[in-house]
Amino acid sequence: MADIIQLLPDHVANQIAAGEVVQRPASVVKELLENGIDAGASSIKLIVKDGGKALIQIVDDGIGMSTTDARLSFERHATSKIQKAEDLFNLNTKGFRGEALASIAAIAHVDMQTKPADTELGTHLKIEGSKIISQEVAAVSKGTSIAVKNLFFNIPARRNFLKSNHVELRHITDEFHRVALAHPSIAFQFYHNGSELFNLRKANHRQRIVHIFGTKTNQKLVPVVEDTQVVKISGFIIKPEFAKKSRGAQFFFVNGRFIKSPYLHHAVVAAFEGLIRSDTYPGYFLYLEVDPGSIDINIHPTKTEVKFDDEHTLYAILRSTIKHGLGQFNVIPSLDFEQDQNLETPYAYKNREASPPQVRVDARFNPFQEVSQKKGAAHSYKGGMTSSSGASTWDSLYVGLQSEMDSKEDYGSLKIESDTITGSIFESKNESEANIATTFQLRRKYIVTTIKSGMVVIDQSRAHQRVLYEKFLKNITIKVAASQQLLFPLQLSFSKSDMSILNEIKDSLSTIGFVFDKMEKEQIEVTGVPLLVTESEVGIVLDQLISDCQMEVTGESFSQTDILAKTLAKTLSVKTGEVLNSASQLALVNDLFACKETRVSPFNKPVYITITENDIDNKFI
Repeated sequence: MADIIQLLPDHVANQIAAGEVVQRPASVVKELLENGIDAGASSIKLIVKDGGKALIQIVDDGIGMSTTDARLSFERHATSKIQKAEDLFNLNTKGFRGEALASIAAIAHVDMQTKPADTELGTHLKIEGSKIISQEVAAVSKGTSIAVKNLFFNIPARRNFLKSNHVELRHITDEFHRVALAHPSIAFQFYHNGSELFNLRKANHRQRIVHIFGTKTNQKLVPVVEDTQVVKISGFIIKPEFAKKSRGAQFFFVNGRFIKSPYLHHAVVAAFEGLIRSDTYPGYFLYLEVDPGSIDINIHPTKTEVKFDDEHTLYAILRSTIKHGLGQFNVIPSLDFEQDQNLETPYAYKNREASPPQVRVDARFNPFQEVSQKKGAAHSYKGGMTSSSGASTWDSLYVGLQSEMDSKEDYGSLKIESDTITGSIFESKNESEANIATTFQLRRKYIVTTIKSGMVVIDQSRAHQRVLYEKFLKNITIKVAASQQLLFPLQLSFSKSDMSILNEIKDSLSTIGFVFDKMEKEQIEVTGVPLLVTESEVGIVLDQLISDCQMEVTGESFSQTDILAKTLAKTLSVKTGEVLNSASQLALVNDLFACKETRVSPFNKPVYITITENDIDNKFI
């Protein structure tokens, strides 16, 4: 039998390794940014074009590389971070495996310029698909500049799997946030297609968070600090009232490296138990410092998952630290059953002296003076004194009291308290139509109506979602929708990343009735809203839209329209627990069966079930 096992060529092995390291343009950004940080850079510039598909360039002012190091850095398993196996358990740098540059060079066109500080000339190196095109001496500035062009040019299948430019830019922005938050002592600049997205100066952790997520974030942050022998914890958590339905602002950093840890996330959620709703997530920016020998960061190719030696202790310390931070800054109420609340001095009066009470006497008051009944009835009471113009005799207080007691009570006019209808989504056209009891509401969740073969049980929330979804989808498609103007413009603040998403869906929002007067860097001004959206719901609707767009992986125009219609339908639909009158129930049933698709909601959940007469008869057998 002939031998069938053979060694792969180097360029094929590099392409296979690139599949583990480089999944999308954001992976390249992460690796190159970390290389700049390991090089000791104090300022790093990120330049991106077309969502990273055309160009990803990192410019840093680090130590640079010599000619030999520049050439050797693109070889597999060539690294300056470790020398022996024991170094893997004492890592203080970002990269250590020596596969990033080799993997990137295998699937892209790479142009690198580098120069150490102690030399006059640097090195200019060009590589295409692991092949060195040129290497020459050049006059370049101190540091390193790496430009990655035409990503996946030699792997068309991988390039076809990339999403739209907006989605890829969103992933790049997420990686940029993770690196920038972990290193506030480094200045960062971020450009996309020639426009500046971020310009972050050197700052502390709190300032860096505010610069990235907007000035409104400053008032939401609660600091947490704890120093133990196992771990040193610092950072901030977001107040419970600002918890969102998306997992946006959730960052764990261990020894300056961003990680994902469901176990530690559960510790944070446990600390917030009882303070936030079950369908919302807390926000946090937590920095953990542990002994490098107690963690293993080499268990995942992207190095975002780590293994701790003593996770249970870390879990308990983290949960208690967050609870202590919430209680220390009076974010949660404290209960003391032994302390009398009536004896506490308000904080505003803590340093004030008690002033003696003053007694005021009306010298003109005469208890024997009689006035007319009309004047007595019009007396005024101010500051505990009766004015002279309003003085009256004591018996005038009882004038007309006997006549009221003698009058016969009309008990027939009394109304018995009953359940009130809290909501109506449809207006009743005719009272006689509203009184026709063809439907009834079951447990404020289902609408039951009859059909020829039996009856139908409809989920009112899902049915209204289907009706609104098709309505909004039609308005967005034909670009005709009514809008109600606000008496006073509504000012809303968002972070830069949220503003980029709003700019993407601005045209779609305009087609359904939203009117924006101004859209600045971190603030928008809303002057008109759709008819079904109240002024108090505008912020909730836009936050939900941003959250859904962030969670969605697709970015085509049709998908964006679909996301917009689904989010609005879910946010504005009738919720379980709302009471509907007979007219609203009947109108909802009619509108549901007038839809193109009636069986499932926009989220592919059943809207109604049918119960035939045979099903009922079988129950009595």
